[in-house]
Amino acid sequence: MEREPLRIREGYLVKKGSMFNTWKPMWVVLLEDGIEFYKRKADNSPKGMIPLKGSSIHSPCQDFGKRMFVFRLTVAKQQDHFFQAAYLEERDAWVRDIKKAIHRIDGGQRFARKSTRKSIRLPETINLSALYLSMKDPEKGIKELKLEKDKRVFNHCFTGTCVIDWLVSSSSIRNRKEGLLLASSLLSEGYLQPAGDTSKAAAEGLSDTPFLDLSDAYYYFPDSGFFCEGYSSDDDVVLKEEFRGTIVKQGCLLKQGHRRKNWKVRKFVLRDDPAYLHYYDPAGGEEPLGAIHLRGCVVTAVEDMPDTKKYDVDNILFEIITANEIHYYLQAASSTERTEWIKAIQSVARTGK
Repeated sequence: MEREPLRIREGYLVKKGSMFNTWKPMWVVLLEDGIEFYKRKADNSPKGMIPLKGSSIHSPCQDFGKRMFVFRLTVAKQQDHFFQAAYLEERDAWVRDIKKAIHRIDGGQRFARKSTRKSIRLPETINLSALYLSMKDPEKGIKELKLEKDKRVFNHCFTGTCVIDWLVSSSSIRNRKEGLLLASSLLSEGYLQPAGDTSKAAAEGLSDTPFLDLSDAYYYFPDSGFFCEGYSSDDDVVLKEEFRGTIVKQGCLLKQGHRRKNWKVRKFVLRDDPAYLHYYDPAGGEEPLGAIHLRGCVVTAVEDMPDTKKYDVDNILFEIITANEIHYYLQAASSTERTEWIKAIQSVARTGK
């Protein structure tokens, strides 16, 4: 019986999407013969797999000037994959181990491992890219709406039922069952994104199909202006049961608001049980203004902010991407302080409840 490939290294990295310039946290597993990446650490099947035979790795990668600690993996078919680590030492450790794995494979080991990801078969006549462009047509495509659910407002999105209705009306499919298959493929390849708990749970394998033909399952185009509202004045709802555990680190940081994109000084308190980062008005007050849930989050250093107002001091920024993919941008007082915060948050995200 053939043995399973050895797991050399695993952990969260931020990965660039293959089609759009979007960066999302992934649980990455380096094997002897390839790299698997999962949407969540607990997932049983990988979202994708990268064979290492014939690959090359490049570090440092400066293709994205605003993102730090990025490395590029180029596979034998000349396709590039970009990953971002949280800090320098972490990036160098990944690069070192990937280089060793590539060297061993190129020395004679045959790549034979297949991904366990469930594939979705479609007729050869279906062109997902062309279909996506038709769906986005301003006049004949799917209409982007403002929808409300669970006291949250979802902007520039649409329901799963609307997607299947459109596929039927455009003669792309013969029936709604075929529509689920096609919509699931669009979702799997990143042409559609889930918005809200219902559609996200299905996409993560908690339903019979990855895509839901339901009026309360919301989706959006990845390059649209999608955003979600419904938080408190400082973006996050704070629950009383969050105030437990030991304080791991505290201090003042600059935080960017979600809606107005303005920067404000906040006092941050990092707790390990549960894994929360609370923030307060530095002028005083016992009640926090908000909280960031850290369990399963990814944190990385960044150099600059895309499409936002730049703060008028040195950019010593870092980004927290939560498990439900909300992005927070924070700024420390120095590069040393930034590294300390990143390592502390990483530790709590791994071990906190």
